[in-house]
Amino acid sequence: MTQIDPLFAASLEGAAPAPLDPQVREFVQRMAADASQYPRRDTVPMSQGRDIAEKVRAPWTEGGPKMARTVNRRIPTRHGEIEMRIHYPAEIRMPGAFLYIHGGGFVLFSTDTHDRIMREYAGRAGIVVVGINYTRAPEARFPQPIEECVDAVNWLQANAAEIGFDPAQFFIGGDSAGGNLSLNTCLHFRDHGASPIKGMVLNYTGFSTNLYRDSVVRYGAGDYGLSLHMMVWFYRNYLRRAEDFTDPRMNLLAAELRGIPPVFMVITECDVLYDDNIDMVGKMKAAGVDLESKVYKGTVHSFLEAVAIADVAGEAFDDTVAWLQRHA
Repeated sequence: MTQIDPLFAASLEGAAPAPLDPQVREFVQRMAADASQYPRRDTVPMSQGRDIAEKVRAPWTEGGPKMARTVNRRIPTRHGEIEMRIHYPAEIRMPGAFLYIHGGGFVLFSTDTHDRIMREYAGRAGIVVVGINYTRAPEARFPQPIEECVDAVNWLQANAAEIGFDPAQFFIGGDSAGGNLSLNTCLHFRDHGASPIKGMVLNYTGFSTNLYRDSVVRYGAGDYGLSLHMMVWFYRNYLRRAEDFTDPRMNLLAAELRGIPPVFMVITECDVLYDDNIDMVGKMKAAGVDLESKVYKGTVHSFLEAVAIADVAGEAFDDTVAWLQRHA
């Protein structure tokens, strides 16, 4: 399905995982303790697995910046309506909008699990932040969520005056699967005329289906959050056919990247996806992409959710906001 890294067999001898940031370690331990109260999500009906994921994430969505108002509504796409959440910060300092697409392996999570992340961006940047509940797998398999994200961008651009933002200052981003959907959305608009997207934020994104990576071996056993087992489960639910694994929209390391908007990449050191992210940095630079990236030492997949207790998460938010302001 995907090519195996030829250096895989020889590159791991004596390699130890990097040490965790102590505050991030507490996040991992508390998340694992909460998850241990429930059955494993892949062993129960999908609705129950999603409910478990929401409950485990709920403590980390509390607190954070207060919004002037939050609006929930439904918008049309070619596949039917999806839910949208719009956060308006108390002080608008950037007149545009930031569409943030949640992760969860295309299967789990929602605007509820990622509500604090969206509010952190809104409050710190002073920008309208929009989240969407794209239809998740297996109800919607590849490439339907990509198409829903494209339609959401088109709807936001067409309705910018009603929503209350400058469509000329429009950013997109997401974490994990949401980063995958963000990059695919940018590739679509690059290939279909003028892009409305000024820049893209990619937080610990999944860029390929190659699981034969050093970082998968180091960090994929489940001790650092995202596991190899869960990645296989996600792909099993999202992809329809063997050829989907090598489709450039899933294996984005094989995609043509020239001409995409400027990118800021948040890279987690102790993450199954670390190697993919480092490879993507090289691919984007070779393609002439305006790119800034940073590896956050001692961090794990989803560490932005730990902003209540982890200073490094706040650092990543502030770095991203500074990048957004430079590219406004």
